[in-house]
Amino acid sequence: MLYKELKESIRTLGFLTIEDFVHYIGVTPSDLLEWEEKDEVPYTVSLIIHLLKGDVDLPNNAALDNLVEECLPLAELLEEASSFPHKLEEMFLLQKQLNDSTNGKNWELGQNKFGKEINWLRCIHMEVAELIDSTPWKHWKNINAAPDMNNIHVELVDIWHFLMSYILQETNVPKAVSLVNTHCIYEAVEIEEIDVKLMVKEAEKLSYISLAIETGNMPSFSGVERFIDQFFRCCKISGLSFMWLQKLYIGKNCLNKFRQDHGYKEGTYIKEWNGDEDNVVMVSILEKMENVSFEELYTALEKNYPGK
Repeated sequence: MLYKELKESIRTLGFLTIEDFVHYIGVTPSDLLEWEEKDEVPYTVSLIIHLLKGDVDLPNNAALDNLVEECLPLAELLEEASSFPHKLEEMFLLQKQLNDSTNGKNWELGQNKFGKEINWLRCIHMEVAELIDSTPWKHWKNINAAPDMNNIHVELVDIWHFLMSYILQETNVPKAVSLVNTHCIYEAVEIEEIDVKLMVKEAEKLSYISLAIETGNMPSFSGVERFIDQFFRCCKISGLSFMWLQKLYIGKNCLNKFRQDHGYKEGTYIKEWNGDEDNVVMVSILEKMENVSFEELYTALEKNYPGK
Protein backbone atom coordinates (compact mmCIF):
# COMPACT_ATOMS: atom_id res chain seq x y z
CA MET A 1 0.00 0.00 0.00
CA LEU A 2 1.24 3.48 -0.91
CA TYR A 3 1.41 6.31 1.62
CA LYS A 4 -0.92 8.49 -0.44
CA GLU A 5 -3.49 5.67 -0.47
CA LEU A 6 -3.29 5.54 3.32
CA LYS A 7 -4.13 9.25 3.52
CA GLU A 8 -7.22 8.73 1.37
CA SER A 9 -8.34 5.63 3.23
CA ILE A 10 -8.23 6.98 6.78
CA ARG A 11 -10.67 9.78 5.91
CA THR A 12 -13.31 7.17 5.16
CA LEU A 13 -12.71 5.77 8.66
CA GLY A 14 -13.58 9.09 10.30
CA PHE A 15 -10.07 10.38 11.11
CA LEU A 16 -9.62 14.09 10.35
CA THR A 17 -5.85 13.89 9.92
CA ILE A 18 -3.23 11.19 9.45
CA GLU A 19 -1.70 12.31 12.75
CA ASP A 20 -4.97 11.37 14.51
CA PHE A 21 -4.81 7.92 12.93
CA VAL A 22 -1.20 7.17 13.89
CA HIS A 23 -1.88 8.37 17.43
CA TYR A 24 -4.85 6.00 17.58
CA ILE A 25 -2.83 2.95 16.53
CA GLY A 26 0.20 3.88 18.65
CA VAL A 27 2.68 4.63 15.87
CA THR A 28 5.42 7.23 16.37
CA PRO A 29 5.83 10.34 14.18
CA SER A 30 9.22 9.03 13.04
CA ASP A 31 7.52 5.91 11.67
CA LEU A 32 5.11 8.14 9.79
CA LEU A 33 7.98 10.11 8.25
CA GLU A 34 9.62 6.87 7.15
CA TRP A 35 6.41 5.73 5.43
CA GLU A 36 6.15 9.06 3.66
CA GLU A 37 9.78 8.97 2.48
CA LYS A 38 9.41 5.42 1.14
CA ASP A 39 5.81 5.98 -0.03
CA GLU A 40 5.04 2.59 1.48
CA VAL A 41 2.94 1.44 4.45
CA PRO A 42 3.61 -1.79 6.42
CA TYR A 43 1.23 -4.72 6.03
CA THR A 44 0.32 -4.57 9.72
CA VAL A 45 -1.12 -1.09 9.26
CA SER A 46 -3.08 -2.28 6.22
CA LEU A 47 -4.48 -5.07 8.40
CA ILE A 48 -5.54 -2.61 11.10
CA ILE A 49 -7.46 -0.59 8.52
CA HIS A 50 -9.07 -3.77 7.25
CA LEU A 51 -10.22 -4.61 10.80
CA LEU A 52 -11.52 -1.08 11.33
CA LYS A 53 -13.48 -1.31 8.12
CA GLY A 54 -15.44 -4.22 9.55
CA ASP A 55 -16.61 -2.08 12.47
CA VAL A 56 -18.12 0.85 10.60
CA ASP A 57 -20.42 1.52 7.67
CA LEU A 58 -18.07 2.93 5.05
CA PRO A 59 -18.81 4.50 1.65
CA ASN A 60 -17.36 2.93 -1.51
CA ASN A 61 -13.73 3.86 -1.89
CA ALA A 62 -11.38 2.38 -4.48
CA ALA A 63 -8.25 3.04 -2.41
CA LEU A 64 -9.75 1.31 0.61
CA ASP A 65 -10.88 -1.65 -1.48
CA ASN A 66 -7.35 -2.02 -2.85
CA LEU A 67 -5.98 -1.83 0.67
CA VAL A 68 -8.31 -4.55 1.94
CA GLU A 69 -7.37 -6.81 -0.98
CA GLU A 70 -3.69 -6.25 -0.19
CA CYS A 71 -3.90 -7.04 3.51
CA LEU A 72 -6.01 -10.19 3.22
CA PRO A 73 -2.97 -12.46 2.58
CA LEU A 74 -1.46 -11.23 5.85
CA ALA A 75 -4.73 -11.83 7.69
CA GLU A 76 -4.81 -15.39 6.34
CA LEU A 77 -1.16 -15.88 7.25
CA LEU A 78 -1.76 -14.74 10.83
CA GLU A 79 -4.71 -17.11 11.08
CA GLU A 80 -2.53 -19.97 9.81
CA ALA A 81 0.21 -18.98 12.26
CA SER A 82 -1.94 -20.00 15.22
CA SER A 83 -1.38 -23.64 14.19
CA PHE A 84 2.39 -23.28 13.70
CA PRO A 85 3.51 -24.31 17.23
CA HIS A 86 1.52 -27.55 16.95
CA LYS A 87 2.93 -28.26 13.46
CA LEU A 88 6.47 -27.54 14.68
CA GLU A 89 6.06 -29.85 17.66
CA GLU A 90 4.76 -32.59 15.35
CA MET A 91 7.76 -32.21 13.04
CA PHE A 92 10.34 -32.17 15.84
CA LEU A 93 8.77 -35.26 17.43
CA LEU A 94 8.73 -37.09 14.07
CA GLN A 95 12.37 -36.17 13.50
CA LYS A 96 13.34 -37.41 16.94
CA GLN A 97 11.48 -40.68 16.33
CA LEU A 98 13.19 -41.11 12.96
CA ASN A 99 16.61 -40.44 14.47
CA ASP A 100 15.92 -42.79 17.40
CA SER A 101 14.91 -45.62 15.06
CA THR A 102 17.71 -45.20 12.50
CA ASN A 103 20.59 -44.02 14.70
CA GLY A 104 19.81 -45.40 18.16
CA LYS A 105 18.54 -43.79 21.36
CA ASN A 106 21.74 -41.83 22.12
CA TRP A 107 22.32 -40.25 18.70
CA GLU A 108 22.42 -36.81 20.36
CA LEU A 109 25.89 -37.74 21.64
CA GLY A 110 27.23 -37.72 18.09
CA GLN A 111 27.35 -41.44 17.19
CA ASN A 112 24.81 -43.85 15.76
CA LYS A 113 24.13 -47.34 17.10
CA PHE A 114 26.82 -48.77 14.80
CA GLY A 115 29.51 -46.45 16.19
CA LYS A 116 29.48 -44.22 13.10
CA GLU A 117 30.10 -40.50 13.70
CA ILE A 118 27.08 -38.21 13.08
CA ASN A 119 27.87 -34.79 11.64
CA TRP A 120 24.68 -32.78 11.04
CA LEU A 121 26.71 -29.71 10.02
CA ARG A 122 28.34 -31.61 7.15
CA CYS A 123 24.92 -32.98 6.17
CA ILE A 124 23.58 -29.43 5.85
CA HIS A 125 26.64 -28.33 3.89
CA MET A 126 26.23 -31.19 1.39
CA GLU A 127 22.48 -30.62 0.95
CA VAL A 128 23.14 -26.95 0.18
CA ALA A 129 25.43 -28.10 -2.63
CA GLU A 130 22.62 -30.28 -4.01
CA LEU A 131 20.21 -27.32 -3.83
CA ILE A 132 22.64 -25.14 -5.79
CA ASP A 133 23.07 -27.90 -8.38
CA SER A 134 19.34 -27.58 -9.08
CA THR A 135 20.00 -24.09 -10.49
CA PRO A 136 21.84 -23.12 -13.71
CA TRP A 137 24.84 -21.76 -11.77
CA LYS A 138 27.49 -23.22 -14.10
CA HIS A 139 28.94 -20.64 -16.54
CA TRP A 140 29.96 -23.39 -18.97
CA LYS A 141 26.81 -25.54 -19.12
CA ASN A 142 23.06 -25.00 -19.68
CA ILE A 143 23.41 -21.29 -18.89
CA ASN A 144 19.85 -20.50 -19.99
CA ALA A 145 18.20 -23.41 -18.17
CA ALA A 146 15.46 -22.79 -15.62
CA PRO A 147 16.03 -23.76 -11.98
CA ASP A 148 14.29 -26.95 -10.84
CA MET A 149 12.16 -25.29 -8.16
CA ASN A 150 10.39 -28.50 -7.18
CA ASN A 151 13.72 -30.15 -6.39
CA ILE A 152 15.00 -26.99 -4.68
CA HIS A 153 12.03 -27.19 -2.32
CA VAL A 154 12.76 -30.87 -1.67
CA GLU A 155 16.41 -30.01 -0.92
CA LEU A 156 15.26 -27.32 1.53
CA VAL A 157 13.15 -29.95 3.27
CA ASP A 158 16.22 -32.22 3.44
CA ILE A 159 18.17 -29.34 5.01
CA TRP A 160 15.28 -28.89 7.46
CA HIS A 161 15.59 -32.55 8.52
CA PHE A 162 19.26 -32.07 9.36
CA LEU A 163 18.77 -28.64 10.90
CA MET A 164 16.05 -29.97 13.22
CA SER A 165 18.36 -32.84 14.17
CA TYR A 166 21.14 -30.37 14.96
CA ILE A 167 18.74 -28.25 17.04
CA LEU A 168 17.56 -31.34 18.95
CA GLN A 169 21.20 -32.26 19.56
CA GLU A 170 21.57 -28.90 21.33
CA THR A 171 18.22 -28.70 23.15
CA ASN A 172 14.84 -30.39 23.75
CA VAL A 173 11.57 -30.33 21.76
CA PRO A 174 9.70 -27.58 23.71
CA LYS A 175 12.73 -25.27 23.55
CA ALA A 176 13.21 -26.08 19.86
CA VAL A 177 9.59 -25.11 19.10
CA SER A 178 10.06 -21.87 21.04
CA LEU A 179 13.25 -21.02 19.13
CA VAL A 180 11.72 -21.65 15.70
CA ASN A 181 8.12 -20.45 16.10
CA THR A 182 8.64 -16.72 15.52
CA HIS A 183 10.55 -17.34 12.28
CA CYS A 184 7.70 -19.22 10.58
CA ILE A 185 5.49 -16.21 9.85
CA TYR A 186 6.54 -14.95 6.43
CA GLU A 187 5.14 -14.53 2.94
CA ALA A 188 6.96 -16.68 0.41
CA VAL A 189 8.01 -15.00 -2.82
CA GLU A 190 5.89 -15.89 -5.84
CA ILE A 191 7.64 -18.43 -8.08
CA GLU A 192 7.77 -16.07 -11.07
CA GLU A 193 9.44 -13.38 -8.93
CA ILE A 194 12.26 -15.53 -7.51
CA ASP A 195 15.75 -14.07 -7.86
CA VAL A 196 17.83 -17.19 -8.57
CA LYS A 197 21.22 -15.52 -7.93
CA LEU A 198 20.02 -14.22 -4.57
CA MET A 199 18.60 -17.64 -3.72
CA VAL A 200 21.98 -19.27 -4.35
CA LYS A 201 23.87 -16.64 -2.33
CA GLU A 202 21.51 -17.00 0.63
CA ALA A 203 21.67 -20.81 0.49
CA GLU A 204 25.47 -20.62 0.56
CA LYS A 205 25.23 -18.75 3.85
CA LEU A 206 23.86 -21.93 5.43
CA SER A 207 27.12 -23.62 4.44
CA TYR A 208 29.13 -20.70 5.86
CA ILE A 209 27.35 -21.08 9.21
CA SER A 210 28.00 -24.84 9.16
CA LEU A 211 31.68 -24.32 8.50
CA ALA A 212 31.97 -21.52 11.08
CA ILE A 213 30.58 -23.77 13.82
CA GLU A 214 32.61 -26.78 12.65
CA THR A 215 35.85 -24.80 12.74
CA GLY A 216 35.10 -23.21 16.11
CA ASN A 217 34.63 -19.71 14.72
CA MET A 218 31.02 -19.48 15.91
CA PRO A 219 29.61 -20.74 19.23
CA SER A 220 27.32 -23.72 18.73
CA PHE A 221 24.15 -22.35 20.36
CA SER A 222 24.33 -18.89 18.77
CA GLY A 223 24.90 -20.79 15.55
CA VAL A 224 21.54 -22.50 16.04
CA GLU A 225 19.77 -19.13 16.09
CA ARG A 226 21.68 -17.97 13.01
CA PHE A 227 20.79 -21.22 11.25
CA ILE A 228 17.07 -20.86 11.98
CA ASP A 229 16.92 -17.25 10.79
CA GLN A 230 18.89 -17.97 7.62
CA PHE A 231 16.98 -21.14 6.80
CA PHE A 232 13.59 -19.43 6.79
CA ARG A 233 15.02 -16.55 4.79
CA CYS A 234 16.03 -19.15 2.19
CA CYS A 235 12.52 -20.62 2.25
CA LYS A 236 10.97 -17.18 1.79
CA ILE A 237 13.06 -16.13 -1.21
CA SER A 238 12.73 -19.61 -2.74
CA GLY A 239 8.93 -19.45 -2.73
CA LEU A 240 8.53 -22.19 -0.11
CA SER A 241 5.77 -21.32 2.37
CA PHE A 242 5.86 -22.74 5.88
CA MET A 243 2.63 -24.68 5.22
CA TRP A 244 4.10 -26.41 2.14
CA LEU A 245 7.40 -26.94 4.00
CA GLN A 246 5.47 -28.77 6.71
CA LYS A 247 3.54 -30.85 4.17
CA LEU A 248 6.71 -31.76 2.27
CA TYR A 249 8.48 -32.54 5.53
CA ILE A 250 5.83 -35.07 6.56
CA GLY A 251 6.15 -36.57 3.08
CA LYS A 252 9.94 -36.74 3.13
CA ASN A 253 10.00 -38.02 6.72
CA CYS A 254 7.63 -40.79 5.68
CA LEU A 255 9.78 -41.55 2.62
CA ASN A 256 12.93 -41.70 4.79
CA LYS A 257 11.20 -44.19 7.11
CA PHE A 258 10.04 -46.15 4.06
CA ARG A 259 13.60 -46.22 2.71
CA GLN A 260 15.02 -47.49 6.00
CA ASP A 261 12.34 -50.19 6.18
CA HIS A 262 13.17 -51.35 2.65
CA GLY A 263 16.94 -51.74 2.79
CA TYR A 264 18.34 -48.18 2.38
CA LYS A 265 21.11 -48.64 4.96
CA GLU A 266 21.97 -52.09 3.59
CA GLY A 267 22.17 -50.81 -0.01
CA THR A 268 19.29 -52.91 -1.38
CA TYR A 269 16.72 -50.12 -1.67
CA ILE A 270 15.45 -49.23 -5.17
CA LYS A 271 15.52 -45.43 -5.56
CA GLU A 272 14.15 -45.18 -9.12
CA TRP A 273 10.52 -46.16 -9.48
CA ASN A 274 9.44 -46.84 -13.07
CA GLY A 275 11.62 -44.06 -14.45
CA ASP A 276 11.08 -41.52 -11.65
CA GLU A 277 13.14 -40.93 -8.51
CA ASP A 278 11.28 -41.83 -5.31
CA ASN A 279 11.23 -38.12 -4.28
CA VAL A 280 9.24 -37.28 -7.41
CA VAL A 281 6.76 -40.11 -6.80
CA MET A 282 6.31 -39.01 -3.18
CA VAL A 283 5.57 -35.38 -4.15
CA SER A 284 3.08 -36.47 -6.83
CA ILE A 285 1.20 -38.54 -4.21
CA LEU A 286 1.42 -35.69 -1.69
CA GLU A 287 -0.11 -33.17 -4.12
CA LYS A 288 -3.26 -35.29 -4.29
CA MET A 289 -3.67 -35.39 -0.51
CA GLU A 290 -5.63 -32.51 1.00
CA ASN A 291 -4.53 -33.37 4.54
CA VAL A 292 -1.18 -35.08 5.06
CA SER A 293 -1.44 -38.42 6.81
CA PHE A 294 1.80 -40.28 7.57
CA GLU A 295 0.04 -43.67 7.56
CA GLU A 296 -1.90 -43.09 4.31
CA LEU A 297 1.22 -41.82 2.55
CA TYR A 298 3.25 -44.82 3.72
CA THR A 299 0.57 -47.16 2.35
CA ALA A 300 0.56 -45.29 -0.99
CA LEU A 301 4.36 -45.59 -1.22
CA GLU A 302 4.14 -49.33 -0.63
CA LYS A 303 1.63 -49.66 -3.48
CA ASN A 304 3.96 -47.79 -5.87
CA TYR A 305 7.28 -49.35 -4.79
CA PRO A 306 8.76 -51.48 -7.63
CA GLY A 307 10.46 -53.86 -5.17
CA LYS A 308 7.28 -55.03 -3.46
